Amino acid sequence: MSHRLQGRVALVTGASRGIGRAVAKRFAAEGAEVICVARTQGALEELDDEIANAGGKAVLCPLNLREFDKIDQVAAALYQRFGRLDILVGNAGDIGGGLAPIGHVDQRHFQEAFDVNVTANYRLIRAFAPLLKVSEHGRAVFVTSGAAHANLPYWGVYAAGKAALESIVLTWAAEIANISSTRVNLIDPGAVATRMRTIAFPGEDAASLAQPDDVAGSFVDLAETACQHHGQIIRLG
Repeated sequence: MSHRLQGRVALVTGASRGIGRAVAKRFAAEGAEVICVARTQGALEELDDEIANAGGKAVLCPLNLREFDKIDQVAAALYQRFGRLDILVGNAGDIGGGLAPIGHVDQRHFQEAFDVNVTANYRLIRAFAPLLKVSEHGRAVFVTSGAAHANLPYWGVYAAGKAALESIVLTWAAEIANISSTRVNLIDPGAVATRMRTIAFPGEDAASLAQPDDVAGSFVDLAETACQHHGQIIRLG
């Protein structure tokens, strides 16, 4: 690795599996100290072992992002420990209990999807924007999907959440464009072999898809200090 993130402090949500796990490992390999956020303690501990064995640094943060006030507590703790945040990756996502016609979606599943895909990311921005501003080169990357604008049958709840996320993130980018060195972007990784993809397409051959490690490098591109992209959606698929 070329240590493109040497000395940087990064936070990655949804870090226990899939793209989030691959990004956390790649960031650590590139020299960042990574705060790994996910609900599953055991999976986080396995990730920590892998990062440590490769010579990297990780801080484990078991957290359900639907416990919104705890996001503020994490931000306060990071400020006390590091005084800043250099990189924020909003990767965690929820497919809303599976795919279904809009009229058949259970209210609980609808709320869960919007809590994770929209509200949690808004709370991440609210909590961590001041810490990113302290960084000399703050970077924020959020994960979206082509489904946001495809109007595919049965994808309505997930698509609406991602469309809302895009609007929030791009608006934030416009608001800070001339007053901050923070760079804010979204990334659409395309079809990647993840657990969510398997739920959505159970008969698909995962070997025919991009793997999480294949897309992790693009997150590094958007996280490094040299990145000048701002207010963009980077599409990989």
